[in-house]
Amino acid sequence: MFGIIQAAGWPVWPLLLCSVIALALIIERFYNLRSSVVLPPTLLNDVLSISQRGVPRPESIQHIQSTSALGQVISAGLFLLQTQPLCSKEEFVSEMQASGRRVAAQLERYLSTLGSIASVAPLLGLLGTVVGMIELFGLQTPGQQQPTELAHGISIALYNTALGLIVAIPCLIAWRFFKSKVDRLVLQMEWASEKFARHLAAMRE
Repeated sequence: MFGIIQAAGWPVWPLLLCSVIALALIIERFYNLRSSVVLPPTLLNDVLSISQRGVPRPESIQHIQSTSALGQVISAGLFLLQTQPLCSKEEFVSEMQASGRRVAAQLERYLSTLGSIASVAPLLGLLGTVVGMIELFGLQTPGQQQPTELAHGISIALYNTALGLIVAIPCLIAWRFFKSKVDRLVLQMEWASEKFARHLAAMRE
């Protein structure tokens, strides 16, 4: 395998770098986009119970903020109520929506990089194939063609295209999977935030 990589030429090294980066991003996103990390199943009910007695203490709000992405959204509304007890419902909802947009951006972190690798890897593979073919035919001299060596050289050059696809296909699958998961998590956070906002509005009435 190492011999094939060496024979494929310099364009294969950017592909290997892309594969290492993509693997690291996929592992990182799998770990940080777990539902238990983004949306702890008991967090909303716990916050609803705590807020029945009024706005929690700053220490409690900071604890809620540190628990998860949903905790960041909920704590933004609680911090506003603590600093501005007479704020309107519109201001409260607007603060939580702004926090939700920041959290959504955090959830989508690195996805654009993963999508870029999926798009660039086949082009790098094609570039390696073209460069290899140019070098191969440049070494041929009239009257000294060796069909066996030529076929071997072409197969080596095509390894670049194969490696490009091997890197790109998993990246594309992972990008689509994570994008769909982020959309689902954001939708669930919106539902939880709306439920929390209605709960506080009912309490203030």
